[in-house]
Amino acid sequence: MANSVNNTGVAALRRSPAEHLWTDFTVGSVAGERGVTLREVPFQTMVGIRVDPVSEAGVRLADVTGGLPVRCGEVTTGPAGVSVLWLGPDDFLAIAPGDAQDRLPGLLVAALGDGAGQVVDLSSNRTTFELSGPSARAVLEKSCAADLHPRSFAVGTAITTEVGKVPTPLWKTGEETFMLFPRASLADHLGRWLLDGLKEFASDRNPSWL
Repeated sequence: MANSVNNTGVAALRRSPAEHLWTDFTVGSVAGERGVTLREVPFQTMVGIRVDPVSEAGVRLADVTGGLPVRCGEVTTGPAGVSVLWLGPDDFLAIAPGDAQDRLPGLLVAALGDGAGQVVDLSSNRTTFELSGPSARAVLEKSCAADLHPRSFAVGTAITTEVGKVPTPLWKTGEETFMLFPRASLADHLGRWLLDGLKEFASDRNPSWL
C-alpha cells in the first residue's frame, strides 16, 4: 500500500515538458476542411532498444514487444499497445501507454539478460506531439525535408528526420495524423515552431491569435 501511495503521489507531481503550451495548442488548432490540430500526449512509456534483431537476445525482446521491425520505416505492434519503431538496423524505440512504465522496461531488461545490447527507459527523455487534420502534412512540410506524400510515407510508417531543425522520429499513425517524439529539452522549441506553422490556417478564423 505504501508503494502504491508513493507512486500515486509522484505521478501527481509530474509535469510534461510542453504543458505550458497546452492552452496555445488548443487556441491555435483549427477545425474544418483546412483544419489542423496540435496536442501533446504526455507521459507515454518509451524504451530505447539496441540489439541485433536476429540474435538470441533480439528474439527474446521480440517476444515481449510482439516483434522488432526489420527495415527502415517499419513499425511493429504487439500486445498491450506496444509499438516498436525502426531507428536503425540494431536501434529501436518501443512506445506504449503511460501505465506500462512500471512493467515494460523491466520486462525488456529481463529479456535482454546477459545478451549483447542495451535497454534504456527513455520515458522522461522524450515527449509526444500529435499533429492531425487535413493540413497536418502541409504544416510539417514547411520544415521537414522528408517526402511526406502518401505514395512515399504511408500510414504505419515511421522515420527519423528533422522538423524545425529538431531531430525526431516521425510516425504516420493515420491518413491525417502524425506523431513526433522530440527530446524533452527541445519540446518547447518544436512546440512553438509547429504553432507558428499553424498560423497560416488559423488566420481566417482567429486573427487576434496571430
